[in-house]
Amino acid sequence: MNRFIQTLRNIWGITELREKLLLTAGLLLVYRLGSNVVLPGIDPSSLENLQSQASEGLIGLINAFSGGAFANASILALGIMPYISASIVIQLAGLAVPAVQKMQKEGESGRRKLNQITRYLTILIVAAQAPGYITNLIYQGVNITLPMSTFWMASWVVIIAGTIFAMWLGERITEKGVGNGISLLIMIGIIANFPQAFFQEVATQLSPSGGGWIKFLIEIVALYLVFLFAIAITQAVRKVPLEYAKRVAGGGSKSLGRSYLPVRVNASGVMPIIFAQALMFVPLTVVQYAGLEGSGATWVVDVFGNIQGFWYNFVFAMLILVFTYFYTAIQINTTQIADDLKRNGGFVPGIKPGEATGNYIDDVLAKITLPGAILLALIAILPSVAMTLGINMQWAQFYGGTSLLIIVGVVLDTLMQIESYLLNSHYDGLMEGGRMRGRNTSI
Repeated sequence: MNRFIQTLRNIWGITELREKLLLTAGLLLVYRLGSNVVLPGIDPSSLENLQSQASEGLIGLINAFSGGAFANASILALGIMPYISASIVIQLAGLAVPAVQKMQKEGESGRRKLNQITRYLTILIVAAQAPGYITNLIYQGVNITLPMSTFWMASWVVIIAGTIFAMWLGERITEKGVGNGISLLIMIGIIANFPQAFFQEVATQLSPSGGGWIKFLIEIVALYLVFLFAIAITQAVRKVPLEYAKRVAGGGSKSLGRSYLPVRVNASGVMPIIFAQALMFVPLTVVQYAGLEGSGATWVVDVFGNIQGFWYNFVFAMLILVFTYFYTAIQINTTQIADDLKRNGGFVPGIKPGEATGNYIDDVLAKITLPGAILLALIAILPSVAMTLGINMQWAQFYGGTSLLIIVGVVLDTLMQIESYLLNSHYDGLMEGGRMRGRNTSI
């Protein structure tokens, strides 16, 4: 306890770090306050149906990411999700669009151009999504106190402005705060649902039909173990052995010793779950909006409409396996690594430089990614397992899936940022026994 208090004092004593933390906390508070500001022309007392709709399924996931703003009909109802969608589109475009590929290789100037394109694309996405959200508000019976045409235009403009404001907050946290602003906004939205989910689960388990204190304590222990499991997956690293050689005058080579190429077991982070989750809701959405439920498409509803069913989770897990390999291939270019090694006089012992080295690294990467993909799929389906065991959906979301990995990844990366300030200021780090390992959680 004394060491913890001393660490807090050390953090507060570093002026730059203190200012960054206070700025970050202030901007996060503004975001949370904005999540509770209702759109103009809506009676807040008439949101029961909307809040009920946002307690499950895809809407529940979106509502969790927005910190309840979706269910509150807030000015930040769509939150930062359109920005995430735009970022994913830009990353995928890097595979097929030469102009985007060129900008990705231009360093800082290319990054600024891609960021600007992402901002414009975010505006287009939220402008297209806002009418759907407004229509849903009306369909859910929300009491509107303004003329319909005025309400439509005002809400459309305010929702677009709200997403732009959320995007601005995230960028300010990244530039002036502790970093990873977009990820922090998502994390704080997820954590904002924790108290309500916690007390709701307590009330459920202590009710006559619940399992009592013993079952609830077992749930808490299980949640702790799952968090440890997620941390282990996030930080696990395998090392591919490499050896570097340096040409010296007179020919020959001089060994500089053995080195390693660190490869994360889960190099793709949470993105495979996000991709797979989005695809899982497409078939059901198409069937429902096309009115095909009773015309031979019953199996679609049975499979994709039951998130606790075996086939839903089986298909979900298979998609995560596929997207883990896909996203890892995007993140790690084995051909470029092999070329860089060859140019710098490096090689893999027993492997020819060039294409053979690229194939070797690709093979090792595939073997390392497989257990990471399996573990990622296991974490993704844990909430469904928890719900099957009688846990409320809101509480079950913290047992795995996107929510858990985002919380773990962002917390670890933020702690790593703080630790680097402490070490640079000649203080002890946050972890005894050496530096802690972090990860890039930018979304």
